[in-house]
Order: sequence, then structure tokens, then C-alpha cells
Amino acid sequence: MSAQAHGRAAAATAPRGADPAASDAPILELADVHRRFTVGAGLFRGKRTLHAVNGVSLQLRRGEVLGLVGESGCGKSTLAKLLLGLYAPSAGEIRVDGVALATLDRRGVARRIQPIFQDPYSSLNPRKTIGTIIGLPLDVHGVEPDARTRRRRVEAMMERVGLPPRFFHSYPNQLSGGQRQRVAIARALVMHPEVVICDEPTSALDVSVQSQILNLLEQMRRELDLTYLLISHNLAVVEHIATRVAVMYLGRIVEEAATETLFRAPRHPYTQALLASVLTPVPGLGVPETQLGASYPDPTNPPAGCAFHPRCPHASAVCRERAPAPLVDAQGRVECHLYQV
Repeated sequence: MSAQAHGRAAAATAPRGADPAASDAPILELADVHRRFTVGAGLFRGKRTLHAVNGVSLQLRRGEVLGLVGESGCGKSTLAKLLLGLYAPSAGEIRVDGVALATLDRRGVARRIQPIFQDPYSSLNPRKTIGTIIGLPLDVHGVEPDARTRRRRVEAMMERVGLPPRFFHSYPNQLSGGQRQRVAIARALVMHPEVVICDEPTSALDVSVQSQILNLLEQMRRELDLTYLLISHNLAVVEHIATRVAVMYLGRIVEEAATETLFRAPRHPYTQALLASVLTPVPGLGVPETQLGASYPDPTNPPAGCAFHPRCPHASAVCRERAPAPLVDAQGRVECHLYQV
């Protein structure tokens, strides 16, 4: 069974994120962005350089939902923190509407780009009430200084995300997981940002609640004219809500295409392995064989040539010697020697 069948219970009611009004002009753009960390390696080895993001060029167009997928440790969350301004690139440039992100102050970035984190149990301050949590961005940015006006704005956002007004004085531990994630969404949207970075926004929730949160995100995108970067391991969620998908491997984008195109005809061997790895509910089929092996390459010592070649069933001598150049065509973008002419 294909990846399309996986996770229907969570995503079947979520409408597809396609929006014909989405602009071709990128609201966010990464140009050959790198992020390196210096890490220690114990008593007998010196410090090493970890290449978390290794030359990413990517565009996020206004009004779209870009899905970012890949194994744990491939650099997805580091990329999200770069876009939020929490990390500075080691090389390359990030631009917001053509303006370098590095030239904007932290508050200016926060007003335009907001995150929704994976775990609503740890992303909310347990000592603050729901009304205070949602209204805190208004306070930090000096919006609505009048307490009554600020409360009305907070309550209006609570209503939009499906939170009853009686929760205004409640604490996070008095709410369910789905309700806490609605609080996190309300906090992210109360300033009316342009871009929302959704880092696994449903993975910590029950399956029965996941579709409700996905529907809410899609509804908010339409009503508030939002642009999403959706990071997820759930390929069914990505297939249902994303308009375009970027596949990340060892710090690089190895394939990028429209969602329907990528799921119908994946080109990069790693993308093919990801789609083949989806577990199915059919008894007797067992665990899918992806031929990727059990080990992940060391990001402090990436392989020469194509980074995927040690795990690729189609690897040849050229893959071990030279990194593939990006190929951009009508189907999208792919980095693989199989498609070099």
C-alpha cells in the first residue's frame, strides 16, 4: 500500500492546501545557506564540525504550504530556527521579501514569522494563564496597551481557534493536548504574522485530534492569508495539506516538487525510500524493506561525492567521486546523477 493510504484517520478530513492565489514571488528565500556547529568528541578526539545545514537554496512563496520531510537529524529543525532568526547562518543569506533577515531586528522578525512547536505540553508556560500566554506577544510588541482592548483581542483569537472564553483564566495543565495546541496556535497568530513555521504540529497529539488541528491550520491559512512551512514525518499529513514538498537529506534539499508530482513519481532514490518505508495496516505485509540500512551517516564526516551514495541501491563510481549538480526542470528539482545529462 502506498504512502497515500497511511494515516487516513488523521488527515482524511483535512482539505488540500492548494491555493491558486498563491504568488510566485517568494516571501522567504534561502540562498546557499549553511549552518555549522563545533562539537566535542570525547577525551581522545578533538573538536569537529557538524554540518547541520549544508548549502540549502529554497523559496517559500506567499500563500503556499511547503512541506519539509526527511529523517530525524537531517537538519529540518535547524533550518526552521534559521528562518526564525534563532540561529545565524554560517554562510549564505536568508531574505524576507527581498530584505536580508540579518538586517532585521528580533522583534521585526517575530512580527512576520511565528512558530508552532511540536509539543504543546512543553511549549506553554505552566505558571501563566491561557489569556496571559496568548496575549504575551501583544504585550512584548506594545500592541493594544489598554488591558480591556487587549483582552477583547485575545478572546476573539481564542474564539477563532475553538477555545471557549471560560479558559481565559485556566492554566495549561487544565487543558487537553488538543486544547493546548490550539492555545499555541492562537499565541502564534494573535500578531497576524505572514509566515508560520509548523514544526511537527500534530505528532504529539492523539490521532482523533490530529485532523481537527490540521483543519484548523488550513482554515486559519485561508482566513488570515498565511504562508506555512510544515515540517513533518507523517507523509500522509504532508500529502493532504502541502502544495509543494522539499526532501532533506544530511543538510541538503535533494528533491523538490509539487506535492502531487512528488508522491506520484518520486525521482531521488532517497525520496523513493521514504515513500516505501511507510507502514501499512494490512496484516501479513510486515515491515517495508527500504534498503537504507540501520545506520545514518555522520554529519561531522559526510561522505565524499553524493552524500546518499553509501545507502543508495543505484550508486555508481561517479556518485562516490562527485556531488551531483541540481537539475531543475518541469517536474521540479532533484540532485542525483541518475538524471544528469
